[in-house]
Amino acid sequence: MDNSYQKLEVRKKAMDFVDAIYTITKSFPKNEYSLIDQVKRSASSIAANIAEWDQRNTQKENINFLYIAKWSAAEIQTHLLIAYRQWFITNEISSKLDEEITIILKMLSSLISYKKSHTK
Repeated sequence: MDNSYQKLEVRKKAMDFVDAIYTITKSFPKNEYSLIDQVKRSASSIAANIAEWDQRNTQKENINFLYIAKWSAAEIQTHLLIAYRQWFITNEISSKLDEEITIILKMLSSLISYKKSHTK
């Protein structure tokens, strides 16, 4: 099985982002289990859908999983804004995470464009 997706920079950044999210959510109030779960799921979904993209058989399926990864990245922006507005994370952490997810979103958009332009 070819796991070429593991070599992609966007996948590496997505995995690093998951690590950061798991670390940061440890400081969230314990009664915020729903938000903690949503943040972790959204972050994990980005990396997981990049992996699934690589293992699908058709170009249409492939691109769909990249879109799902992108949607998860957009979703986590909202969850992190909620965390910031509720004072669970500082402005500094919020800004750093938003910068990281924006880079991932741009990389996913570029990959989608590239794959769409090379569809036969």
